[in-house]
Amino acid sequence: MTEPSTPKRGLSPILIIFFTILIDMIGFGIVIPILPLYSLHFNATDWQIGILFGSFSLMQLIFAPLLGRWSDRLGRRPVLLFSILGTSLSFLIMGLANTLWLLFLGRLIDGASGGNIPTAQAYIADITPLEKRSGAMGLIGAAFGLGFVIGPAIGGLLGHYSIQLPFYVAAGLALLNGIAIYLFLPESLNEAQRKAHPAVSGSISGSMLQNFLKVKNGPLGTVMWVSLLSTLAFSLVTALFTLFTAHRLQWHARENGWLFAYIGMLGVLIQGGMLRRMVPKVGEKPLIIVGSVFLFISMALLPISSNLIWVVLASTALAIGNSLVTPLVSGLASKSADAQSQGIVLGVLQSTASLGRMIGPMVGGFLLQYDANTNNALYGISPFWFSALLMVATLVVALRLPGNQDPTQNAKAS
Repeated sequence: MTEPSTPKRGLSPILIIFFTILIDMIGFGIVIPILPLYSLHFNATDWQIGILFGSFSLMQLIFAPLLGRWSDRLGRRPVLLFSILGTSLSFLIMGLANTLWLLFLGRLIDGASGGNIPTAQAYIADITPLEKRSGAMGLIGAAFGLGFVIGPAIGGLLGHYSIQLPFYVAAGLALLNGIAIYLFLPESLNEAQRKAHPAVSGSISGSMLQNFLKVKNGPLGTVMWVSLLSTLAFSLVTALFTLFTAHRLQWHARENGWLFAYIGMLGVLIQGGMLRRMVPKVGEKPLIIVGSVFLFISMALLPISSNLIWVVLASTALAIGNSLVTPLVSGLASKSADAQSQGIVLGVLQSTASLGRMIGPMVGGFLLQYDANTNNALYGISPFWFSALLMVATLVVALRLPGNQDPTQNAKAS
């Protein structure tokens, strides 16, 4: 791929990255409320739905460190392009699927090419000073939240007319996203920075092992454990959420879409504005602990929620908790790496989160089998309370996170 030209005057790279993640998350948000219900059209069981969600994260677990390494060596821009075009192809395959295995194929392709989030985080880290990095990561979180406002609402409305239509729209948005990256986004790493890394070679599994060994010690190890446990619990809940509301409240795609949009709106308010003001005053560690408490409350409350009011209250706590934990964990991880290793470190963080997203839905689908033959008032109680226990473990680990110390010291320690 040729070196990109200078972007047009007035186009900020951070703004372009923001819209890149926004468009990507709109496509993701369109599909997520639909996918579990769509799977039922292929007679998928609860266990198979859990594997379907987990298969995406399994591929991310394998490929995210490699894509992070590529982005350090080859540049952020080509990796972003590869990832986004792969996402477009995957959505198209899922929309055209007429068997369950094609649905799995689309999810596997999406997972293998899904390195855009850590690469976008690395891009932000390239152009942002250390002391402002957590706040800048909050912009990515805000794009997540805004995407979850727009995407699920669109998905719910489109799914009301055709269950396949949301997948086609998501594929088109991803394609437009790739075109925008190609036309407007400059490379954030200069040639000297890219040459500072060895040539990309070796097996995928070897790359994973090498990258994990690089970050296993120091404060970054604790950050990775918080990421793994909290993501495992959160992904378990989100993968089964629409099945839960279908059984408890008899909701369909449209109702779930509006609830996901509400969760996304809270994410925008917290990550897009409040977080950037709170971090300098309070610090990452206390806010991660507070967010973990909110996640625990939501996961403990959901199984006993029997009407709209209680489901909305539990969802509110879920949104607040995730909006605090996820971007701040990324900020701490970024502070623990030097300028030339952002792609590797954030890629490993993505793999850690992917491991949680792989295990969570699978465990949730397995536990859900114990609720399948019960009445609707007990449906979901086993997996959701298990996720609440996981958040207790997350809280214990979060207490060991590094405090508000000099970011350069964290980088040296790791």
